[in-house]
Amino acid sequence: MNTETEMKELVRQKYSEIALQDKETNQASCCGSGCCTTEVYNIMNDDYSTLKGYNPDADLGLGCGLPTQFAKIKKGDVVIDLGSGAGNDCFVARAETGETGKVIGIDFTEAMINKARQNAEKLGYHNVEFRFGDIEHMPVTAGVADVVVSNCVLNLVPNKDAVIKDIFRVLKPGGHFCISDVVLVGNLPENLKNKAEMYAGCVAGAIQKDEYLGLIKANGFTDITVQKEKAIVIPDDILTQYLDEAEVAQFKKGDTGIFSVTVFAQKPVSKSCCGPDCC
Repeated sequence: MNTETEMKELVRQKYSEIALQDKETNQASCCGSGCCTTEVYNIMNDDYSTLKGYNPDADLGLGCGLPTQFAKIKKGDVVIDLGSGAGNDCFVARAETGETGKVIGIDFTEAMINKARQNAEKLGYHNVEFRFGDIEHMPVTAGVADVVVSNCVLNLVPNKDAVIKDIFRVLKPGGHFCISDVVLVGNLPENLKNKAEMYAGCVAGAIQKDEYLGLIKANGFTDITVQKEKAIVIPDDILTQYLDEAEVAQFKKGDTGIFSVTVFAQKPVSKSCCGPDCC
């Protein structure tokens, strides 16, 4: 876990395995990562099943929020979903943008891309496509998206700044993003932070909330708003895999918090910004 390449390969392997599992198996693990617990530990408490466009075959139970709920998607919009998995958020977004819009899902796991394409084919959606690629360097032309969404993905990427820069690049002037993600307040114990399983499980790869919001601002975005925030609790039987009894007690009474946040931000219409496209 010393290099970005090693971290990305770990995530690719884990999520390739997840693509072949059912939702119930994923929900019984740490963000679907396989760091199994005897308690059901699924950090996405939000229920997709009542949303228009929801398809159970595309829901692997891996998210940590409902970004489309706050994404202000309009009919005819072009929407990009980062880390699209089996297509869950793409299909919900497609219900919002309609037949006149377009949804592009991007994922760097071939097994997920294949699963998503199969789901789209079964649904007969011809304006939803899935592209294989890194979200730090999206296979998308600059300035094409009205909206970018993502659900519990940036925390898995070592170079978060590169992702935010590329979001700025692909958005149209005046476009916006809405992303659900995992962030920290305070520092994780080293034994948690250094474990590969916890990285793929969406926790160890998270950065400080202030740093996260700071990266968004530094890349030229405006109207930055935390639309929703909720605490994430790691069950004891996961903690005890990595920490001794004294460390667990210290962690629980400390000031460290792990949170799911849904963040909205806009790319300015004016070229007088300081984003990567105009400075």
